Order: sequence, then structure tokens, then C-alpha cells
Amino acid sequence: MTPVESCALTSDALGRLDHTPAYSAPDLTNCEQEPIHIPGAIQPHGLLLALDEQRRIVMASRNTAQLIGRPTRDLLGLDVREVLGAGPATAIAQALANGDLSAPIPVTIAPNLGQLGAAEVDLIVHRSGSRTVVELEPVAAPQTSQTVSYRSARAAVTRLTESSTTAELCQQLAREIRRITGFDRVMVYRFDEAWNGEVVAEERRDDLNPFLGLHYPATDIPAQARRLYTVNWTRLIADVLYEPVALDPVLDPSTGAPLDLSHSVLRSVSPIHVEYLSNMGVSASMSVSMVKDGLLWGLVACHHYSGPLRVPFDARSAAEFLGQTASQLIDDRERADSHTDELRASVVLARLTAALAADPRPVYDALFAHPGLLDLIDARGAALWVDGRLLTVGDVPDESTLHVIARHLGSADGHVTSTSHLAGLAPELADAAHVAAGAVHIGNGPDRWMMWLRPEIEKTVDWGGDPTNKALAAAEDPSVRLSPRKSFEKWQQVVRGQSAPWHAWQLSMVENLRQHLASELLRRSHEHTAIAESLQRAVVLDEAPEFAGIDVLSRYRPAKGSQLGGDWWDAFPLSDGRVVLAVGDVAGHGVSAATAMAQVRTALRAYMIDGHSPAACLDRLDVLVQSLLPGQTATVVVAAVDPTTGRVEVANAGHPPPLLLHDGACEALPTAGRPLLGVAHGQARTDELVLAPGDVLLMYTDGLVERRGVEIDTSIERFRRAAVTTDHTRTLDTWIDDLLTAVPGTLDDDLTIVALRTTGATS
Repeated sequence: MTPVESCALTSDALGRLDHTPAYSAPDLTNCEQEPIHIPGAIQPHGLLLALDEQRRIVMASRNTAQLIGRPTRDLLGLDVREVLGAGPATAIAQALANGDLSAPIPVTIAPNLGQLGAAEVDLIVHRSGSRTVVELEPVAAPQTSQTVSYRSARAAVTRLTESSTTAELCQQLAREIRRITGFDRVMVYRFDEAWNGEVVAEERRDDLNPFLGLHYPATDIPAQARRLYTVNWTRLIADVLYEPVALDPVLDPSTGAPLDLSHSVLRSVSPIHVEYLSNMGVSASMSVSMVKDGLLWGLVACHHYSGPLRVPFDARSAAEFLGQTASQLIDDRERADSHTDELRASVVLARLTAALAADPRPVYDALFAHPGLLDLIDARGAALWVDGRLLTVGDVPDESTLHVIARHLGSADGHVTSTSHLAGLAPELADAAHVAAGAVHIGNGPDRWMMWLRPEIEKTVDWGGDPTNKALAAAEDPSVRLSPRKSFEKWQQVVRGQSAPWHAWQLSMVENLRQHLASELLRRSHEHTAIAESLQRAVVLDEAPEFAGIDVLSRYRPAKGSQLGGDWWDAFPLSDGRVVLAVGDVAGHGVSAATAMAQVRTALRAYMIDGHSPAACLDRLDVLVQSLLPGQTATVVVAAVDPTTGRVEVANAGHPPPLLLHDGACEALPTAGRPLLGVAHGQARTDELVLAPGDVLLMYTDGLVERRGVEIDTSIERFRRAAVTTDHTRTLDTWIDDLLTAVPGTLDDDLTIVALRTTGATS
């Protein structure tokens, strides 16, 4: 139904330089690639001249003998002034100098120039590469309805702006353009995301059958034609039975290429398109582009059935102006159309984000427990995959299908992507359409994504003729000359496998939610870090207390990126004069690790003060970790030192073995008597040793010796050798600082080292 250019002349026809028409038999087999912007011909109701930089004629349409009384070949090489006269030549020069190449220039041709002699013509000038293209079009006597004035145009624009919805705007546009142009039928034709079109507004003669609501396939308007509609917004075919007028020569002498007529007002159209219109009974047509954000949003398609119709250039310009105005208003109207739903979704988003901020549960758990998650964009299901964990709500397909959807729909930058036809991305998803025919996706790669899902909506589409007939003809006989369908009777199709479309505001809501989630996760991360730091400051000593008879010194370093870990150490006296020294490590980082660390440290103090042995204390800690900290594990080494006698009781639960430096040698104490705390296995034992004055007991966490790709026993051995070769008779500060880097490699975890040296002085 649209004034669509489906195909142009073949390259063989373009190469001919004789006076035969520039068209060969049309063939749709390569229609999508056909260069319709270089047809090599124009419509016969005007003439075209192509000028070089000196304004000499290098190409001309072959109807010059008829229209201005001089054969085309006689004009080549002449100055345009010699051909058209001083008035038109001056007008061309002024248009080029002023850069005003869009408006027609009314001029009068000299009386002795053929049919155009003494006639008023519209002179239109534009640039095409290095050529100046001049078109002359006789001014048609306007019908009463085609008379355009500033006042009438302004009134039409006012009526457009008064519309409140997109539907009202399109209907008013069709009404205004029909009033200005006089066509029997004017339709507004809107494209969908697959470039299929639908007639969304129509003004017509009362005796014509309605086209309103009919759909037309994307193949009716090939891609190159859609591109051309964004370059040249208006196209008139005054008489579909016209004979094309070829250019002479067809190829530009200086480039050997056809002249680009994208901006030409007289450009000839594809014979396939002419046949298409003839099959519909159309005798004249015009189109006006509707372009939104640089993309073709739709077309105003005008059809005439009662003979040729020459629409004056002024009326065409007014129609184009109204089309441009409507295009600018479309965005506002579409936002207005969805304003109520968008406001409702904004309220849902506000409630959802407020609930997340107040909910103590993990962010994603709180998010998927909130009823607004699906209401936000009117989805039936949602799914989240993060850190190997799947969360779902509502109706969703199985996990493997969700991963297929995420893989095909996700974008490299993680921004919002969507589709209402998942099977179009991956045919294997067709079987899941009853649950997930459309989806919206956000995420960062295959390991972290979130999706909203909609099921299919079965609907009946009314097509303006069978949209599959061209493909069927080719399948039946590949050698057949394809042609436009001849039947435009309504043809119904039941569409399955597609969901309701996602609106732009819904995608915007998802993007807003993503930003809120990122902010909430960051806020919680900062809060968790602050809490963990506070707990650690309360639990882990900054400096060791002073004890008679022993020196104690420690060092603590956070994990890479200053992330707080589960390391801790403690030193405190008992009532019997002994000093307890403990070093531990709770698995994990952040608040959970810091909380567990505080509980383990406090419990150990209580057990030791209550008089239990180090081994008994560790057995009690194992029960504590199992019951109060499910899922947590920890390691601890504890030593009770008598400063007077040097006697030490040591117990170990899964911790790296302490080192003893004595008489110039360094040895690792016996391995742990029990495994990690929290695994309910084994029993701790107490080992005893005696420290002589000057001996050093060295306790540390695995962050000091654990390295990627290196066995921990190998690293402990390196650490032991470094401890014995480093002069520990110096201050403990210097010695410990040297030991921090004794084991080569990146320090990924937090680390703690505590040294105890006997002095022998107890008073």
C-alpha cells in the first residue's frame, strides 16, 4: 500500500549510452541490494540538468527537446545561461552562493523555449557530489484545497500540537495532508522493530475500502528504500503510467558512475514499485517521511485513484513540513501515551528501593522477596544468577533455558537489552515460549545477570495481502520473474511465540533499578567495612600489653585492597601469673568474619580464665563454632606461658605450627592435635615446652606463608629458614619486619605475626 521503491534498474541498463529507456525487465531476486538512488532516469513532468563547477551542462534528461526546444546532445558543454537564459542562471548562482538548496525558486522561462516557454516553473537546485543538479518543474495550477499560505500552514501546525496522544496526532496529520494535497486516500504507516508496517491512521474518500489496521511485511520496503526515505523526505509520482526519461549520458563522463539522485524531486522510481501501485489501482502517489531520532519511524502514504495528480511544490513542501513537525511531536506524544504507566512504575520503584534499604537480608534476597519486582515492568517472572546461585520468582523456565536466554540476549557492556521474540534469537527457545517468549536482560557476563520474562501472546494480524507470496513464487520456480503481489485482500495470520512488546520507559525503569542496586550494594559494602573495622579494632590489639619476664610484639596487615579478614590475636594474664598468647583465623572477610572472630576470641578468654587447659578450650570452641556459627570454620593456636619458669602449654586446632627459636636453631612445634574448628572431628591435645631466657616463640597466620601455586609446607620451611638466619638478637621490631617479606610472592590474604621472647626478669 505504500509508495515504496522496491527495486531500480539493472547495471546493464545503466551502462547504455543510447537513447533507449534506462530500465530493463525488473527482477526482484536481488531487490534488497538494488541501488534505487541511481536510477539514471527521471519522471517526465520536468527536466534535469547536471552542471560542472563552471556551470556547464554535462548531463541532461532526454526530454529537453520537448520541454525547451533543444535536443539533449546539443546542450552538453554549454553554459547554463546559454540554455535557460539570464534569469534562471542568476537564480542558480544565488542559490549556490546562499546555500539555500531546499526551497524552489520561481522563475519564468524565455518565450522561445519549447513547452516551457513563457511558463512559470519551479527551479530546484541541489548538490550531488561535484555536480550541481538543476531541476525545472512547471508550476501546476493548484486545486482549491492545494493552495497553501502562511496562515493555513500555521493553523495546521496548531491543530497538530493540540493532539494529546500519538493516535490523535497521526489521525490529524493524515487529515491535514489530505486537505493540502487532494489525494483520495492518506494513511500514516508506522514501522515495528522488524520493519513490518501498520496503518495507524487514515483519511479517505467515503467510497474507498478502509486500510486502517492492516499490516504490511518488511519486504514491501527494502532496507535501501528505508534509508532513502531518511535522506529525501518527500516523493511524488504524479502519474504511475509515466514513461521514464533517461539521462544522457547515463554515466557521469568524469567519474564513470551514475549520478546520485537521492535528493532529486523528479527521480524516477523502480518499475517494480510502479507495478505494485498499479496492482492496487493507484494512479498517483506521494510519500512523506516521519523520522524520529534519525531513524525512520513511519510514512505518510498518499494514494490517488481517479487519474494523475500533480501536487504543486508548495503543497508538497507544506506536507513535508507537517511531517517534520509531527515527527518532532511523536516523542512527546509517545511519552504522554505511557505517562500514567510510567508514573505507576516510578512509585513501585521508589517503594522497592526504600524496602531494600531497610531490609536486613542480603540485597538480592530482599529484592526477590518484594512483590514490586514483577510489577515494575509488568513481567510474569524474573530470574537472577550471581556467584553461582539462582534466584527466581514467578513463572520462569528451567535453569538451563535461562542460561541460554542470558547467553543470547546479554550485551558485552551489561546494559539493558530486550526482545519480545526470544525464538528469533535462538530457535531452541521456541519450546519455552509459553513461559518465556520475551525478556529484558541486565548483567555483567555469563556469571552475573538478571532477567524479567513474559510469556507469548497469541494474536491475529490482519495483513494487506499474503506477505509470503513472493518467497513462495521463488521456491516453486527459481527462474520465475518475481513481481509484486496482485492481491491486497485482507489476509489473516495467527502469530505465536511473541510476548507483548517492551516499552522504552520499562527499559529505563530497569536501568534505574540497576543503578539503585549498585548504590545499595556499595552502601552496604561501606557499612560492612566500617562495622568490620570497628569490630576488629575492638577485638585485635593495636599493641601488646607489657608483661614481666617476657616481651611480646605483633604485626597485622590487611588483605589486598585493604579488605578486612578473619585474623586476630590476643595476649592477657591469668590469675595464677601465667600469660596467654593466642593467634587465630576465621574463614572469610568482612562483617561475618569479624563477628565470628569476636565471638571466638571472647569465648577463648572466658574458657582460659575459667581455668581450662588450652586443649580443653579448643574443644569447647569447636562446639561453639558448630552451634553459634554454622557454616563458619576457624583455626586457633593458644599458648599459656609461665614467665617465671618458662614453662609453656601449647594447643593447636588446624593452625600453622608455631616456630621455636632456641640456641641458634629454629624448629616447628608438633602439628595440630585436631583439625579446623567447626568440623566436629578430633580432639585437641596440649604440648609442653620450656623456654630459656632469650628463646623466641613465633606464632602467625597462613597469610604469611600461603602463596598461589606453592605447597604450604614448602612456604613454612622457607619461613623457618628465614627466621633462623635473621638476627633476632636485635630488637623484635626489626626482626619481625624482616620476616613479613621472608616468603616471596603476592600477599593476597591478611596476615598476623606475634613473637614472644623470654627475658628472665620477673620483678
